[in-house]
Amino acid sequence: MLDKFLDYLKYEKRYSLHTIKAYKTDLEELYDYSELIHNCSSEDLNYQQVRHYIVYLQDRDFSNRTINRKLSSIKRYYKYLLSIEHINTDPTAKISSLKHEKKVMVPYSREEMDNLFNSMEFTDDFEGRRDKLMLSVFYNTGIRQSELIDLKLTSVDFSNSQIKVLGKRNKERIIPVLKELLDEISDYISLRNELESIESGDHLFLTKNGKHLYPSLVYGRINYYLSNVTKKVKKSPHMIRHTFATHMMDAGADLNSIKELLGHTSLVATQVYTHSSIGKLKSIVNNAHPRAKKK
Repeated sequence: MLDKFLDYLKYEKRYSLHTIKAYKTDLEELYDYSELIHNCSSEDLNYQQVRHYIVYLQDRDFSNRTINRKLSSIKRYYKYLLSIEHINTDPTAKISSLKHEKKVMVPYSREEMDNLFNSMEFTDDFEGRRDKLMLSVFYNTGIRQSELIDLKLTSVDFSNSQIKVLGKRNKERIIPVLKELLDEISDYISLRNELESIESGDHLFLTKNGKHLYPSLVYGRINYYLSNVTKKVKKSPHMIRHTFATHMMDAGADLNSIKELLGHTSLVATQVYTHSSIGKLKSIVNNAHPRAKKK
């Protein structure tokens, strides 16, 4: 049943391989637990036994956030089993997520981003030019790491100054880009075409050996450069995405436009950036409120 569920996620829901792998790991852990503790299949667990599993995870010092993610996978699995009438009742129906504190992500400052692009020294070879372009694309478009890795040469529309991005669940979106970024992409492609061998001919970003980029390489390079310009703990492509959205909002972009650029399905996911822009809101109140003291 687990294999059928994973096929359902892959072919019907069109989830990414990374997401499917996470589901597989979570559900295999549940299966191992059910066999070891209750001597049954995970499909046969009842409400009380699933509750015991949550306590078991807490005893192993998993954070509430991690447990909620695993619980989400389990809930989706049982809903699937119920929908195909493999089980009669959903043992997770009355199980709620654990409470956890929401951590506010602090974006990089404009000064930090200026230092990244204006003061950071990049090598003048293929890898240095590629790395700088990766950073530029992340900050100019706010795309996800997986979306950058999957960019094709044909994704870049030079005549219309835009790129086409394939996001979650194979949903395409168009992102306008600045001429300066297009020029940088064009220069990079010239270097890319001079590589001795290209095994992944259609992907925009490649390794120096002409192979398709992989997540750990991208994360490692981005982390390295950010470490030279910021002391913030989190240094990742996702934080640049967060910074892009926050800086756009600070500059006056409306929430719905940012939602479209980021590829969010609803405004709920985008509203986190209103918290990051509290400094701008304070400035507006101080300058616009009738009772504010004018300098």
